[in-house]
Amino acid sequence: MKIALLGYGKMGKIIEKIAQERDHEICLRLTSENREALTTLKSSNADVAIDFSTPEAAADNLKACFAQGVPVVCGTTGWLKAWDDVILQMTENKGTLLYASNFSIGVNLFFQLNEKLAQIMHPHAKAYQPTIEEVHHVHKKDAPSGTAISLAEGIIKHWPDKTSWTLTGEKKSEKQLAINAVRKDEVPGTHSIEYKSNIDSIIIQHVAYSREGFALGAVLTAEWLPRQKGLKTMAEFLR
Repeated sequence: MKIALLGYGKMGKIIEKIAQERDHEICLRLTSENREALTTLKSSNADVAIDFSTPEAAADNLKACFAQGVPVVCGTTGWLKAWDDVILQMTENKGTLLYASNFSIGVNLFFQLNEKLAQIMHPHAKAYQPTIEEVHHVHKKDAPSGTAISLAEGIIKHWPDKTSWTLTGEKKSEKQLAINAVRKDEVPGTHSIEYKSNIDSIIIQHVAYSREGFALGAVLTAEWLPRQKGLKTMAEFLR
């Protein structure tokens, strides 16, 4: 396939390496210095685009893909305030989007485990309270991480006592699920869920050793996406 990389930072370069190892061609590398090239997606014959850009650029990148008929895989987080507008543009242009807060196969299995544990733990809500901690490298711009938000939403779905999530230092109510966001060194990503009582704790954790797991997942979904239409999810891809 011909792949357009929207964002060419550390993740973009790892995606490029994996894509080329899988015999794909990179037909466009979009950076902050050549934003005008966003209008050339169609003329570059891109079969699919992969967006790992910035929260500020992602929404415009996705809209450009829809307008030019290019399906897009998006792993950029921190832009979801524009979600409704982006989905409207996708629908009007009959576009195709797969957005995920994390493309690691292991993390997406962890999402399922997280929801299952929340179901098991909720009958014991008087004794145990859930919290989330995420640790990432110091270059990550958004906090909490998109993965932590997805984990929080998975717990809230099965925990009626919690109505929203918030950062630990901003917690004002017991109905809020606290997320502790830590920025440390070059950590690729560690996410922990803890259920704590007065006498013990139950903890599940996912630890990423490198960014390659995220990149491989993005390339695999990009191989699958051109045969799809509309808004797709990692759960549909994994099935």
